[in-house]
Order: sequence, then C-alpha cells, then structure tokens
Amino acid sequence: MKLLPPLLLLLLLPCWAIALLATAAARNVSYDSRSLIIDGQRKLLISAAIHYPRSVPEMWPKLVQTAKEGGVDVIETYVFWNGHEPSPGNYYFGGRYDLVKFVKIVEQAGMHLILRIGPFVAAEWFFGGIPVWLHYVPGTVFRTENKPFKYHMQKFTTFIVDLMKQEKFFASQGGPIILAQVENEYGYYEKDYGEGGKQYAMWAASMAVSQNIGVPWIMCQQFDAPESVINTCNSFYCDQFTPIYQNKPKIWTENWPGWFKTFGGWNPHRPAEDIAFSVARFFQKGGSVHNYYMYHGGTNFGRTSGGPFITTSYDYEAPIDEYGLPRLPKWGHLKQLHRAIKLCEHIMLNSQPTNVSLGPSLEADVFTNSSGACAAFIANMDDKNDKTVEFRNMSYHLPAWSVSILPDCKNVVFNTAKVGSQSSVVEMLPESLQLSVGSADKSLKDLKWDVFVEKAGIWGEADFVKSGLVDHINTTKFTTDYLWYTTSILVGENEEFLKKGSSPVLLIESKGHAVHAFVNQELQASAAGNGTHFPFKLKAPVSLKEGKNDIALLSMTVGLQNAGSFYEWVGAGLTSVKIQGFNNGTIDLSAYNWTYKIGLEGEHQGLDKEEGFGNVNWISASEPPKEQPLTWYKVIVDPPPGDDPVGLDMIHMGKGLAWLNGEEIGRYWPRKGPLHGCVKECNYRGKFDPDKCNTGCGEPTQRWYHVPRSWFKQSGNVLVIFEEKGGDPSKIEFSRRKITGVCALVAENYPSIDLESWNEGSGSNKTVTTVHLGCPEDTHISSVKFASFGNPTGACGSYTQGNCHDPNSISVVEKVCLNKNRCDIELTGENFNKGSCLSEPKKLAVEVQCN
Repeated sequence: MKLLPPLLLLLLLPCWAIALLATAAARNVSYDSRSLIIDGQRKLLISAAIHYPRSVPEMWPKLVQTAKEGGVDVIETYVFWNGHEPSPGNYYFGGRYDLVKFVKIVEQAGMHLILRIGPFVAAEWFFGGIPVWLHYVPGTVFRTENKPFKYHMQKFTTFIVDLMKQEKFFASQGGPIILAQVENEYGYYEKDYGEGGKQYAMWAASMAVSQNIGVPWIMCQQFDAPESVINTCNSFYCDQFTPIYQNKPKIWTENWPGWFKTFGGWNPHRPAEDIAFSVARFFQKGGSVHNYYMYHGGTNFGRTSGGPFITTSYDYEAPIDEYGLPRLPKWGHLKQLHRAIKLCEHIMLNSQPTNVSLGPSLEADVFTNSSGACAAFIANMDDKNDKTVEFRNMSYHLPAWSVSILPDCKNVVFNTAKVGSQSSVVEMLPESLQLSVGSADKSLKDLKWDVFVEKAGIWGEADFVKSGLVDHINTTKFTTDYLWYTTSILVGENEEFLKKGSSPVLLIESKGHAVHAFVNQELQASAAGNGTHFPFKLKAPVSLKEGKNDIALLSMTVGLQNAGSFYEWVGAGLTSVKIQGFNNGTIDLSAYNWTYKIGLEGEHQGLDKEEGFGNVNWISASEPPKEQPLTWYKVIVDPPPGDDPVGLDMIHMGKGLAWLNGEEIGRYWPRKGPLHGCVKECNYRGKFDPDKCNTGCGEPTQRWYHVPRSWFKQSGNVLVIFEEKGGDPSKIEFSRRKITGVCALVAENYPSIDLESWNEGSGSNKTVTTVHLGCPEDTHISSVKFASFGNPTGACGSYTQGNCHDPNSISVVEKVCLNKNRCDIELTGENFNKGSCLSEPKKLAVEVQCN
C-alpha cells in the first residue's frame, strides 16, 4: 500500500481533528518586563481562582464556562497536598480531588491555567495543605532548611509535575498550564526561621526550576526571590508593586474580591466599585497578569477548613457565589471592566505609557504607538470628592476613587465607580424535608427519624490514662474533631453548697477551640474561642451531688492552623480545669488522672455511611428528640424539586456535622456574630480592609450549608446529622438558591459609548445608554415590580421614586421586556419623556421578576 504524504494527510483530516492537533502543539511561554509572551504574542491575562476540592466535578464545567463568559482568560488553582496524599506514599486523585479531570475541563474550554503547586498553600485550608502526618515524622520542621520536610515536599512536587507532564498539560507540551508556583507567601515568615528560612526559600526555587516544565515559575510575596523565578504580589491593591528584577513582568496572584468568614464573626463585603478600581489601577500602572482570589470560593466540605474557625462556606463574596451562580452586579461589572481593558490590550503592551498629572490625586496614563493609536486610563484617587478634569481638550467627570477607561483617548467606555450592569435578587426558598411514598408526599412530621445517643464520656475501652492534661491535636492527629477528657471527684456530705442548694463553679482554660462540659452525663456549659483569639476560658455553675461525680469534657477542634511561623506547633485542648466553691476552697483537677477517648462512638461505628448504619441500635421516632446533646439523627428524604442549587438550613440546630448519602456536607454552627461593628451602607471610596463593610451583626455567620445537587439520588437519600449540644431537627429544611429577579439603575450618558457595541474607527458606535436585563436560563421576565425614569434612588429590592418621574416608565419597560428572557432598554426620547422635569442626567431604575 502506498503511503500518502504528511501534508496530504493533514488536508484530508476533518476540521475538528486539525483543531485538536493545533491545540496540542507545543507553545512557547516566555516573558519580558512588560508581560508574558505566548507564542510570540504579548498577553494581558485575567485569571480566576477556582479550587477544585471546594466544589464537585459536576460543577466544574459550568464554573469554568461562567468565568470565561465573565471575560476571564485563565483559571488558577492550588494543589492540595493533604487531600492527595492522606498517608505517606498513598495518593488519591478521585472525586473532588480529580486534578487531571479539572485541568482537562479548563483545557477543553480553551483557557490557560496557573497551577500553584506550593505544596504549602495556606488558603484557609486545614494545616495549610500540608499533610498532618508529616508533622509526626521525626525531626520534621515545616518550611525551613529541614531534611525530612524538604524530602517530602520535593517528592510531592515532583509527583505532581510528573503527573502533569504525563498528561501533556504544560504549555510547552501543548497543554493549558502557562505558569506554576512554588511555595506561597513565605516572605512574611522567612525571617522568623533565621538563616534556615533564606536557605529554604532559595532551595525551593532551585528545586522547582530543576523540574524543567518549560513554563515560568512564580513565587508570590517572596521579597528575596532569586532571578530564576518571578516574584508576584498578593493584596487588595497591587498597582504600586514592582518586581525585584527589571526583566520580570508585573503579576498579581491574589486580588481579594471579598474575605473569608469565621464562625461567630461578621459577614464581610467588598464593593464591586472598589475591586474594579484596584484592577484598573493595576493595569494602568503596567500590570500584565491579574488573578482574582477567589473568583469562585466554594465550600470547605467535611473538615477541610483551616483557620481555625473558618466557616464551611468559603463563598468569599466572589464573582461566582458558593452555589455556582454569578454574583450580580459584581460579576457583570467586572465582565465589563475586562472587556474595556482588553480593548486597550495591544496598544498597552506595545508602547510606553506617558503619565500626565491632572491635579491633586488626578492622573492619566496614556499609551500611544507610531501609527497614532491611543488609549488612556484617567484616575481620581481622591477618596471623598468627585472631580471634573480636562484631558486632551475635553472635559471628563470622575467620581471619587474611580478610573475611566478610554480605548481611543476620547470616549469613556467604562468607569469603575459607575455600575451599569444588572443586579440580582437571590432568595433561599425553603423546602420542608419530604419523603415520597407512591404519589403522595409526606411532610416533615411524618418522616421516620432514627436516633442514636452517644454516652457523655468514655465509650468502649479507654484509649489511655494519664496524669495531667494532654494536647488535643497531638493526641487525635486530626483523625477527628473530638477528644474526651474524663475524670471523677468525690463530694463529701458536709460541703456547704449541698446544704445551701448552691452551685460550685467550673473553671476551664483551653488553648482552643471549643468544649462541652458534662457532669454525671448532663451538659452543664459550653465555651469556644473565635477566629481572632483561639484560646478561651469557661466559667459556669455546675450541679454536683454527694459522692462520686463523673466529669466528662468534650474538647473540639474547628479546623487546624493554616499559616504563620511554626504554625504546625500551635496546639489545642485543655490546659487547666478547676472547681471553686468547696469548703476547702478551689480544687485543681489539672494534675488528676484523666482518662482519654479519641473521637465519638458514632464516628468509630461509621454512622456517617450506609455500611455503618447497622453497627448501633437506632431508636425510631416520628418526632425526633429536641435539645438533646450528643445525638445522631438519620432520616431518608427526597431531593428538593427542580435543579436549583441546594442549601441545608441549620438555623435551629446547635453545632455538629452533617452528611448526605455518605458525602461530607461539613461542620455546621449557626453561631451568631457580634452585635456591633456593622454598616448600614458600604462606602466603596477609599482603601478597603476586611472590617470596613461588615454586615450580619447579631445573626448567624452561616445559616445554610451547600449540598451539591449531584449528591442527591432520585429517592432514598440518607441525611445524617450529629448534633453536639442540642437543637430542633424537626425544623431542618432544604432551601433552593434561586435568582427570582433582576434590577438595574443606569444614568444617561454613561458610558459615552456603549461598551457592547464598541468598534473603534467604525463611526457606528452607539452613544445611547442602554439597560441590559437578563433572567437565568429557562426563565422569563414575568412582571415589572418597579420602573422609574427620572431621579430614583435606592438599591435593588428597595428602589424609590424621586421628585422627577416619568409615569410611563413601567409601561415602557413592560412593552420591551415582558415575557422575554432578556431585553435591552434604550434611554431615548422615543421611550421616555425626557422633558418631564429638569433633572439631568436622568436615571432609569428597573426591577423585574423572573419565573
């Protein structure tokens, strides 16, 4: 048989095969002082952090696609060592830890990937991502010039690199990975390790580069990074950051669009206007790669949260929320920002900017090339006052703390402080737990509950007896959150408190994180630290009887330390136990003989999974017992209707753990935040910090707990709850997270050119301001709840008319939008009565219902 020549073979291939070959071709990733250069092309890159273990594989394609639709070029993720190597040499890459599958999804979406191997990650992830077992390898000290640590770190780094090479995932092999990171934010702590810290940092860089992956390595917040790697910035603002070496591009690895939450803390918020300001300033000042940390935060399923005290939710107020829905207007505002920046990409990357001072706190950076093309960023850094500036013989109004983007040095297509994209009304719609029997639904009260109550104290055989109090973490090695400390005391008949009917006082001191105190099987008191101060003290009256009294103290961890100098040595557990009020004064139990038991009986019996259900005697009940501590609940339920994301509403429970069909939902704790420290309205102007825009005072930090839809079966779903201190399980509900409406408030003459229609030099750009509204897929605009053209005020869900209002506003919007999935409303004289009052410029506020 005669062989066809290679060129002819190529011509005979179908288009899809040629495209596949093209994507598999090796790509060159290099850089200079201005940017990354991919196959000879300079790139401005916008990246989105999405951590694969913080969602489920069924969600990954939609998350990546939503990021891409938001104007993102790159997906970024850490690699989570302790999830992949749960015990020495035993690797796991299944389920939420299927890194290969995640990278393939990014590749199939036609996007780049930044792989932050670390393998230390911090990330509010337990133990900073390093396996707990490594702490107990003799002689190991984390993150310093230490032979055991370096051995295991290099071994895992090489394992991941080899896995990525095997799959041909590096850009040098035709794959999506364009950057890799070694270590993480070590510059904060290096000096605390002395000379060993410096040696370790240099070793880490050298070890990484020796892996020969064909793409650059980065080290974020590494203030003495060697020239072989690129040092990068993490902060709320990185416009003033400069790399150590002049031949390196300016890369922002973490821009925090929100903040994490801790049980018992506030709900922090970062306004979209401030995030956009920070991003625009970064690119204005020569930035080339920018990453949102997080773009989708997701969920700390099971016991993966660090901190300690980090909530199960890792929503981060990111552009895509914990449940996978775009957070509006943040997602949309940043999408418009990305489009505006990309309009300037070529000229910005191929010219030197000229900085023009326009007055106090006012400046423009102007990019021009030899052909006469021009782009400009005009910034007002004043955090209080709006300004009007003259630039190139034209006048521009700049709100305080804002940047205007002019792709042609003339027309403003975007201002960071003017949010024109739509907002959304998101509700958690309650659904009572239900079980289908035939065609009839049985309500919550008809559900069959199975109940198992733990013994308060030693179940089975004791693990050990020891004089004095032990460290909790060193004892459990984080195989469980729970450790029982038990002892007993004798109370003589002559004690005054017995005669007077008064109560002695139990005094406990602990390094963290929480404790429940039982005396004679009865819960007496609970106490806990918080996200800023882990140690705590308990002082509470207790009931003692004459004779022997059993004291059982359940110590609990709420995640492990995830960062800091020598953080692996930070302990937890009780350090002092006393009882005051005896005739002879205070009894110090700290040095008594204590009997210890690691974990719960229900954990040991595997009650979170079906195979363990038969290991204990459950008691069946139509009404589950309420306010009962140390109780396991099991109930069979149907999934909530529809396909909306689902949360488990635990507001009526105390504290504990939850599972569905053996999958770990995680720790629940509807602990209330402080009563003070919140704001009614957040001012985006001025530098942001995590306590600037808190809400949720006096409310549970986390009420709902994400249950991925893919975890549900059509019927026969087993929900298991372990409740530590008592709640009302009959009030547990599922809730469907749903966008039920959308809103917009846009002023005339903004932007001066409609961003969606921009076509430089065509002369056809629309100058009419347009409101773009869109409901979620498979829904439509069913009604107009509010519409006012004039000078309306307020926010989505609470708009009010001003003294200037066109009475035809609602009918205009109904005519354009009703029964459509999306619509565009132009602010023109044909649509609205522009002479109805003297307010200039007029605004249109709209809220519509989506069904």
